[in-house]
Amino acid sequence: MYSSIARRFRPGLLPTLVVLVLLPVLISLGVWQLGRAEEKRQLLALDAQHRVAEPVTSTQLEALQAPAFRRVLLRGQFDADHSLILDNRQREGRVGIELLQPFRDQASGLWVLVNRGWMPWQDRRTPPHFDTPDQVLSLQAWVYVPPGATYQLSADPANQQWPRLVTALDPGTLWAELGREGYAHELRLTPGPAAYQLGWPVVSLGPEQHIGYAVQWFAMSLTLAGLYVYLGFNNKKEKRHGSSHESTRPV
Repeated sequence: MYSSIARRFRPGLLPTLVVLVLLPVLISLGVWQLGRAEEKRQLLALDAQHRVAEPVTSTQLEALQAPAFRRVLLRGQFDADHSLILDNRQREGRVGIELLQPFRDQASGLWVLVNRGWMPWQDRRTPPHFDTPDQVLSLQAWVYVPPGATYQLSADPANQQWPRLVTALDPGTLWAELGREGYAHELRLTPGPAAYQLGWPVVSLGPEQHIGYAVQWFAMSLTLAGLYVYLGFNNKKEKRHGSSHESTRPV
């Protein structure tokens, strides 16, 4: 029985090579998407946990082992002279920017880079307009730790004027340029004084979307395997070879 099936299964060299190359790739992509879905579940759970936890103070901030999404209480003043305008930020199809400014906390003396939120900027012929409170403020923010590689300021920042338009940022680079002791991560404001439009998503793609992508990759894997088996049992070259023998057989 097994030898008969083996004789009938003739997929050919090229389809076999294609399957050997593509099938592991498709399966690994599906597994990777499942892993990404689990990472996103953990991030959402961490954010939910830190939302109900007591906020920390700036004096506790640098000692945190896992600072992402931790809420932080701040009291101090903004530095309006060194504003960063983060370009190419879109909200609901509208082009805009995010405004980030250094903020010195009075309790610890620590500098933090606070993201005050999003604002539209459609007319590039005029600079974006924003106001900076000059009084002492009590704020609450949360720590944003970017996934993947750390972003960098554009090359040769010392020659650029303030406020500075950037497409990516790294707080550590800013503190080194200004000669200040500052926190290594961006802090994003919660609703309150000095905030513009907020509403950052915790994750750009939810776990269910990664699950959907994984299902697509696994479906493609099954389709490829099914086609391989089908072609193996319905090899046209084998059929043509068999039919030629039948036509020359004597009656």
